[in-house]
Amino acid sequence: MGAVEVSNKIELICIGCPLGCNLTVDMNGSEVVEVKGNTCKKGKEYAVKEVTNPTRIVTSIVRVKNGNIAVVSVKTKEDIPKSKIHDCIKALKDVEVEAPIKIGDVLLKDVAGTGVDIVATRNIRKK
Repeated sequence: MGAVEVSNKIELICIGCPLGCNLTVDMNGSEVVEVKGNTCKKGKEYAVKEVTNPTRIVTSIVRVKNGNIAVVSVKTKEDIPKSKIHDCIKALKDVEVEAPIKIGDVLLKDVAGTGVDIVATRNIRKK
């Protein structure tokens, strides 16, 4: 008996550039066979990554002690695996940082075991 080939098509809308192309990814099991519908190179790269290893930048807030405002906006310094988003948000729940804070300050290292740091996205002055 020969190997069974399982084909699958996945439809996506590309977010790689402002065009928002409708993409079709032809899969054979977990292998990308072909990407159709992309206008630029970014579309193919986005599609392959999205179906094989989806990642996201996570944005949130954390509490600030002795600051001119009570919270600071934060984000992951890089993409993290989509499957780790919940763990990342959960890890931020109890974080409280001391003012002053500058944009780019690392407020939490290696969030949820991803190897990615959480950084401030705004300046906060001390009260």
